[in-house]
Amino acid sequence: MSAREVSAAQVGLVSCGTCHLLSRPAVPANPGYCPRCGARLVWRRHNSIQYTWALVIAAAICYIPANVLPVLRTTALGSTESDTIMGGVIFLYQSGSWPLALIVLVASVMIPLGKLVALAYLLITVQRGSVHKSHDRTRLYYLIEFVGRWSMLDVFVDAFIVALVQLQPLMSVEPGLGVVFFMAVVVLTMLAAQTFEPRLIWDAGRDLEVSHG
Repeated sequence: MSAREVSAAQVGLVSCGTCHLLSRPAVPANPGYCPRCGARLVWRRHNSIQYTWALVIAAAICYIPANVLPVLRTTALGSTESDTIMGGVIFLYQSGSWPLALIVLVASVMIPLGKLVALAYLLITVQRGSVHKSHDRTRLYYLIEFVGRWSMLDVFVDAFIVALVQLQPLMSVEPGLGVVFFMAVVVLTMLAAQTFEPRLIWDAGRDLEVSHG
């Protein structure tokens, strides 16, 4: 951290975790509440790394059955077919709908995996006390938060298809067990992003300055 890169905590300011307003608490031991949104102010979230690791590991475990188990089960004229996420991507590509296949591949396979890898990277660098590329890692965290709101796209598509294609007894579509695990991955990664404390990224630089000071 250079001389111009001073953290809020170093100058006695605390940021609101909800609206990100910087405030100067009257009592450092008890920051109180945000004057703008009323949320409780904390210097750092307690046990942030432990909670985030637990959620990331749980999401990684659910990621495997989410891609192996079928997400849709189609019954037409007495025959039943089950499709996984990758099976649906391949079918869309072979049928000529490659833009939709690319969207499903990115939203349902690459983004959840990328979020898991990115969160693990942030956790490891924080635990190792890395002071390199703090700006880039902070941007990466906020990118994870932004992308998280679009992670339910595949679930919405499945729910729409199930509601639309119900021509019993000729044809019916039911969600498969893979959807449950995929939803678990999405929810767990969103919670992991919420429990992670991005201010820890800058604490390593502050601690380094204190040790050298």
